[in-house]
Amino acid sequence: MIGKRSLRTVYARACAAEPSYAEAGATADPVLPAGYRVFRRRVLVGRGPEAFERAGAYVLSWGVQSGAGFGVFPRTPAVPGATALVLLRIPVLPWPRLAIPCRVVWTVRAADRIGFAYGTLPGHPECGEESFVVGRDADGLVWFEVAAFSRAASWYARLGGPLTRLLQDLATRRYLRSVAEAVRRGAPAAPAR
Repeated sequence: MIGKRSLRTVYARACAAEPSYAEAGATADPVLPAGYRVFRRRVLVGRGPEAFERAGAYVLSWGVQSGAGFGVFPRTPAVPGATALVLLRIPVLPWPRLAIPCRVVWTVRAADRIGFAYGTLPGHPECGEESFVVGRDADGLVWFEVAAFSRAASWYARLGGPLTRLLQDLATRRYLRSVAEAVRRGAPAAPAR
């Protein structure tokens, strides 16, 4: 758990850390690494260039995480090498928070794909990687996909077992819904939290 004063300390420690897994960047590949829980989930979010650009801007500004109810510190664009803390708030209390350290391991901005992936750093309850990519197919349909490989890294994630996987699945559903709703609303990015 973390309070306001120690947020910068945790962030500085995360910036100095190395990823907690060996396969950095692997979510960019079609086949995810063995030895982890792996998944890919996607949702149709719109059609045409406007929906594609809107969804891409939302993803690159950490809108996926904010729209799913997480905070992000610091709130800077997702660029390769950027370190961030994804903040899990305890309901009805502004503090303490669980600060989940991660680092952006790749980004893509192409004619048919926009997105990024972050990998876990020491202190994250899991070890692995997660990508958030908007794609546009030849028919102009716009999709948002989350791909991940992970395994428990903390005692409480291991102890949680099936509950930990359920929480990860719930967060993924919220990510998918967040992008679809943002495109429907016409929102360029979620507000900072």
